[in-house]
Amino acid sequence: MAKRLRSGFTTGSCAAAAAKAASLALMEGIHPQEIDIPFPDGSRKSFKVHSCRSSEGSATASVIKDAGDDPDVTNGAEIIASVNSGRKRQASGSCVLLGNIRLCRGPGVGQVTKPGLAIAVGEPAINPIPRQMICQAVREVAGNEKLTVIISVVGGEELALKTLNSRLGIVGGLSILGTTGIVRPISADAWTATIKASLDVAKEAGLLEVVLSTGRTSEKGAQKLLDLPEEAYAMMGDYLEFSLKEAAQRAFTTVHLAGMWAKIMKAALHIPQTHVRHGALEVADGARLLASLGADGELLAKFENANTAREMYSHIEAAGRHDLTEAVCRKARDYCQEVTGGNVHVYLVNHRAEIITHA
Repeated sequence: MAKRLRSGFTTGSCAAAAAKAASLALMEGIHPQEIDIPFPDGSRKSFKVHSCRSSEGSATASVIKDAGDDPDVTNGAEIIASVNSGRKRQASGSCVLLGNIRLCRGPGVGQVTKPGLAIAVGEPAINPIPRQMICQAVREVAGNEKLTVIISVVGGEELALKTLNSRLGIVGGLSILGTTGIVRPISADAWTATIKASLDVAKEAGLLEVVLSTGRTSEKGAQKLLDLPEEAYAMMGDYLEFSLKEAAQRAFTTVHLAGMWAKIMKAALHIPQTHVRHGALEVADGARLLASLGADGELLAKFENANTAREMYSHIEAAGRHDLTEAVCRKARDYCQEVTGGNVHVYLVNHRAEIITHA
């Protein structure tokens, strides 16, 4: 039996817990070692408080993010909340007024600089649900007292370099994210939210064309050929059909799809989710596809006995059958156009970020 993966907490819920702990230190002089906060679904969760200190008129607390078994770049990051009484004390970052709470970005938290996101340009990159959670947690202690809450992330600027934040117009640090407060291991939520945000930014930038890529190598290949601005590129990962439908909803005139061989073959086979867990490429299916496109004899036998899509491609290369790669790209394009109802170009990219062929 496979090991059950452990869930964790979002940066948003960690920020809310830190903010409540700091509020408790400020308002009541209590420096808790553990704090519980309400979640959007009505439940309550407890957090270990990493640090908590206070002085006259202000307090600071932090929580170490535990993302569970999810491969999150912010796992282990220290999320800090500083709470000041009143609104006289100025924060160094941008702020937003949420009723009695002035919520500000501190070091390591980004600021929104491009339209199209859920947060307005100029505001702290703290998403709507985290904002709600922070305010609700603080008000459990402070009621309607006027407070300034500053959220920071230790090393957030460096961690942000490992994300797509800069492309989305989030500069100076990380986004404080979360829709439920819980991180589900290997969840689709983060990917699909990023895809939507990327496409929204492209639309708000007035672009008519968008580039969907399965990974950084594929994206680099497309960038070498296409003269499009940074906002046009959206990393879709394995979410092929989802990304195509989202692009269609935003009425882009042209969708460019860049991927490596196994992913393009899956598109040609009409597999909507290209991760191996959801869209396994059966060798028999691949062989039948290639046979329908003109493979026969000894070459077809090699395809039928291959173990992987990569091995199939090596046989195509050795035989010099570039007509087969072109035909697979056309099949993939046809599928993508069926999904979007619009114009799609497909680019096959190799491991050196070179475009082998396109349709």
